Amino acid sequence: MNIFKKNQIVVFVTGLMIIAAGYLSYTNNENNNSLQASAIADSEEMASIGDAKLVSANIVNEEFNNILNSTENTNTIDSNEILDKKEEKSIDEEETQTTSNNINDYFTSSKLERQTVYSQRIENYQDILNNSNVSETQKKTAQEEITKLNDEQNAIMIAENLIKTKGIEDLIIFVNGESINIIVKGEKLEKEEIAQIQNIVTRELEADIGNIHIMTKK
Repeated sequence: MNIFKKNQIVVFVTGLMIIAAGYLSYTNNENNNSLQASAIADSEEMASIGDAKLVSANIVNEEFNNILNSTENTNTIDSNEILDKKEEKSIDEEETQTTSNNINDYFTSSKLERQTVYSQRIENYQDILNNSNVSETQKKTAQEEITKLNDEQNAIMIAENLIKTKGIEDLIIFVNGESINIIVKGEKLEKEEIAQIQNIVTRELEADIGNIHIMTKK
């Protein structure tokens, strides 16, 4: 083989090597660019996914806060309504209790006043008995009046107790001569209750049914 052919072969091989090196360099650059692009895409995708999760988390938190606020508001309203109802109930119970106390006080105080009147009348007649300047006739009359007042008090007490056994909560009987006034605790009386009261009073106080006056107080 001559020198010229050898030189051609060397040049040809060298050219092939240069072409191969250029191809490999191009291929590596493409791969690197592809990897970098893929890495950037993956990074952007992860960032996008991260943002999506964060937004979702914020939405969940907002929804949770809304629900929580709604529940708190509902509880507050319900609590206020309960408090209002309790206050209304408390006011109603207080008014009812006050009314009940007033009625009870009326009957209690009225009976005490009645007892005071009887005590004063008996004391006045007792003074007559103790007065040496009073005649025997006057003393006899005073003694009869004392007995009458005591009997009347006992009859009133018996009548009131018997009437209570008929289901009447409370009452008071005032005797003024032949007239007898009866005040019964309650709103109204049934005909049967009125008849029972009249029967007891006429029997225990020896009163005429026409002189018995029955009233209610609530």
